[in-house]
Amino acid sequence: MIFFVQQSVFLITPPFTQLNTPYPATAYLKGFLNTKEVPCAQADLGIEVINAIFSRKGLLALFQAVAEGNFQLRANEKRIVALQEDYINTIEPVILFFQDKNPTLAHSICTGNYLPEAKRFEQVADLEWAFGTMGIRDKARHLATLYLEDIGDLIKATVDPFFGFSRYAERLASSAHSFDELYTALQLPPTFTDQITLDILDKKLQSCKPTLLGISVPFPGNLYGGLRCAKFVKEKYPDINICMGGGYANTELRSLKDTRVFEFLDFITLDDGEACIYHLVEYLEGKRGIDFLKRSFSLADGAVYYFNASLAPDYKQIEVGTPDYEGLPAEQYLSVIEVANPMHRLWSDGRWNKLTLAHGCYWGKCTFCDISLDYIKNYEATTATVLADRIETIIAQTGETGFHFVDEAAPPALMRELAIEILKRKITITWWTNIRFEKSFSPDLCRLLAASGCIAVSGGLEVASDRLLALIKKGVTLAQVAKVTDSFTEAGIMVHAYLMYGFPTQTDQETIDSLEVVRQMFEANIIQSGFWHQFAMTAHSPVGMNPEAYKVKSLLHAEGDFANNDIPHLDDGGADHSKYAEGLRKALFNYMHGICFEFSLQEWFDFKIKATTIAPDFIQGCLEAGAGDHVLRPSTKVLWTGHMPQVRIKKKSKKLSVAQVEFQQKKESIQVELPLELNDTLQLVLQHCSLQNGYKSIQQLDEILEAQQAPPLDVLFGHAYFGDIQAMGLYLL
Repeated sequence: MIFFVQQSVFLITPPFTQLNTPYPATAYLKGFLNTKEVPCAQADLGIEVINAIFSRKGLLALFQAVAEGNFQLRANEKRIVALQEDYINTIEPVILFFQDKNPTLAHSICTGNYLPEAKRFEQVADLEWAFGTMGIRDKARHLATLYLEDIGDLIKATVDPFFGFSRYAERLASSAHSFDELYTALQLPPTFTDQITLDILDKKLQSCKPTLLGISVPFPGNLYGGLRCAKFVKEKYPDINICMGGGYANTELRSLKDTRVFEFLDFITLDDGEACIYHLVEYLEGKRGIDFLKRSFSLADGAVYYFNASLAPDYKQIEVGTPDYEGLPAEQYLSVIEVANPMHRLWSDGRWNKLTLAHGCYWGKCTFCDISLDYIKNYEATTATVLADRIETIIAQTGETGFHFVDEAAPPALMRELAIEILKRKITITWWTNIRFEKSFSPDLCRLLAASGCIAVSGGLEVASDRLLALIKKGVTLAQVAKVTDSFTEAGIMVHAYLMYGFPTQTDQETIDSLEVVRQMFEANIIQSGFWHQFAMTAHSPVGMNPEAYKVKSLLHAEGDFANNDIPHLDDGGADHSKYAEGLRKALFNYMHGICFEFSLQEWFDFKIKATTIAPDFIQGCLEAGAGDHVLRPSTKVLWTGHMPQVRIKKKSKKLSVAQVEFQQKKESIQVELPLELNDTLQLVLQHCSLQNGYKSIQQLDEILEAQQAPPLDVLFGHAYFGDIQAMGLYLL
């Protein structure tokens, strides 16, 4: 008789990711394991550690550790220590304020007499300029964020050099081709932060008694904390098996060879975690041989071995279950305001349930992107019905109605179907996501997305140059991006642009021209937020896999035994890209605040630059050229989301009667006069294309109207009042 040992899984996200909302990886895996009836618990150690440190008890311990540590304090740290009583007395009210449990404290914070202030407050003089006339609550949260960062600076300067609110020990993990520095750091005694982390972890392990610990490491800043937790578990609970997965492993550790990593871990899994972790559970229960694991590294005969002989496919998106946030304490997360960038504010402010519309990227061609990796190249969409079911389940579980759809690029057709399903079910949510600026985003589709709760989109403009966009294989042009961003803005949806400089062969002229295009887009108010990134060549992108084709030279002579992703490179044919960084950043900062559009581009740089070759009305020309060019095809879908109008027949003369059609909507009402026959067409369209009946194509409507002997659609579409009717809730999609 064979006895199986049932496994119990505990999933953790180590310090630190976001302060305002849970990172979703463990919730995704827990939701999947629920479908397999595998006992599973989870914890976000990052937010629990933050709440432990930034408490009265935590600060008492911090200041005691600083006093006993014989540290060489600079003026800033001395000031914070001198004001320690003020910090200790204010910390818990401030944390409650960040958790939306103490809103009236905003007034005290804004007086300027409540919070102790150190170096971070030196920027407060520019607060009005940077943020405009903020509301009391927002201004208070920004000031309180500076207060937390002052304490963080003290921690970093004394008891924990690795400390960072969202990038804990990131330097040790970023582009770490060798494990040496990280391994050395892990041999040192636990830091102040480490010890708090391990105390929390220990209590949770004693409570849930897992047989398998899963550590999610999404970013370099989570790696040190994850390995520190693993080291503790290996020493105190040697019977617990430990696996690690997540975004960092997926991109950095695909060629892992250093055996020392497995002094801390038993397994490292790559790519989608559902099948990987379930295979591990089956292996540990004795139901599967180790050779038949899925995408898993482990030690075998003293060497790192990759086990991937399983013939089982990955689970379809419809099979993975609904993310389960049980165990992630929503009430403990902190809504902070770090910077003025509107999109970055969304990332750090408010509670956002994370959900994926579709696995992978439906485009999958961008040459700078890691499109060879499974999480991008294997595209698979979910249905709108399943997504709406998951949305309703998550709202019931978390009580939160904000959603961040964390797709590589959300597919427009699925976004349309989900928006319709949300409106049909009368679900109230607020949501945002990442997109491609493709022509499918017509003005009507953008209006529909806004009606369903969409408040913002982010997308890659990258290098604002048509030559380089073609080289990147972005699949868009500047004119197309301008039209799409204008459609989103007109619908009331904020647009954030990812901007890139330093792509291979990018010249000085193209860098300046790109900045001019961005300036014009902000001046036209078709984008409201942006961020410049310098191009990084990665091992799994087309550029990294074939640098010669892009006229760059890899400076990496051999793979390291640990992390291999970022590849240092030389671009002989391009500009000296790094010298533009500060000027691009300063220009964008001002443009985001709606100022300095009249400045010469030279104003942003302390060296001579080329004059732009972009016409001063280039973007305006793109918008005017695109006005009214939305093509209606037989397949175009017609949808009515408004209330049915009231109709009154009015006699204008003995021989002429007209229909007075009155529409009532939330913000306004309108009344239009239509010929009686055309009113018949309108009523048929509204009835057949309602949310309850589902949209119809123009071809289907033409057939319905012909059967009813009503005037055709083109007569209705060409009527003078048709634009007003559209605004009441009629969409051509």
